[in-house]
Amino acid sequence: MTSTRRAALSLAVLMALPFTVLSAAQAQTKLKWAHVYETSEPFHTQSVWAAQEIAKRTSGRYQIDVFPASQLGKEADINQGLTLGTVDMIISGSSFAARSYPPIGVTYYPYIFRDPQHLLAYAKSDVFKTLAKGYEEKTGNHIVALTYYGMRHTTSNKPIQTCADMKGLKIRVPDAPAYLAMPKACGANPTPIAFAEVYLALQNGTVDAQENPLTTIEAKKFFEVQKQIVLTGHIIDSLNTIISKSLWAKLSPEDRQIFTEVTQEAAARSTTEIQAKEKELVEFFRQKGLTVTEVDKAVFKDAVMKAVTPESAGYRKSDWEAIQALQ
Repeated sequence: MTSTRRAALSLAVLMALPFTVLSAAQAQTKLKWAHVYETSEPFHTQSVWAAQEIAKRTSGRYQIDVFPASQLGKEADINQGLTLGTVDMIISGSSFAARSYPPIGVTYYPYIFRDPQHLLAYAKSDVFKTLAKGYEEKTGNHIVALTYYGMRHTTSNKPIQTCADMKGLKIRVPDAPAYLAMPKACGANPTPIAFAEVYLALQNGTVDAQENPLTTIEAKKFFEVQKQIVLTGHIIDSLNTIISKSLWAKLSPEDRQIFTEVTQEAAARSTTEIQAKEKELVEFFRQKGLTVTEVDKAVFKDAVMKAVTPESAGYRKSDWEAIQALQ
């Protein structure tokens, strides 16, 4: 080969290189994964891990950017974003999924779960599969994993030892029917406020109380603007990892398996972290000067059962019974 031909060939290779790079870039699918939790929480750190792991297991064909702390909107917004195409994946509670498919919200009926182990048994049960399938048939969106979020307790600036002590209390709850059940049964005045606005609402006295897991109370610094933590344990909460209808339809069977396996592993890792953290936080809050009160949960449960049945809250009694029967 003459030097002239070698030079011409080298020039052709160099000219083709940008097109090769462009083609590779086009082959990569960029996705948005959104949630409302802080960057310090496992729901975020494990989502970032899962995004990197999916990229690794698919040889870089998917680049998933995770958007925490309501960056892409409040929880209602990101749920709607699955349909609008503004997000591809989210982590969100079943109370928001229940806006599209009410039966799946049964897990928020107060005291339906005995303890976290009961919730995790539900995550592997036929009743969960049935409810997830019903949600998918209604929306097209696919639930790939369930994460333990924590046992929800009450914080307040007023001492609470019994259900009756909550009478007239202005308490922030998420804007979903099941969250209203316990406060209403105890005579409180539940006030839905967006998650991102709760700290300010507590600080300026718009509300006197709120309810969330201990890990969220710490991560969102609610303990800075509350004096009491009351261990009502009224809801044992979970989060769903949901893939949009359009993304799920595009994934090959092999990629669906990768997304499912990785997100379920991330959910298990988050669950382990949350359970370990919950055990430490009661003492942490006491050291911060808060009063932590244990209550008779049976009294609260009885009040709820008398005031709000599962059916009156919009759920199917058969689902409630099936979950109660799980061991």
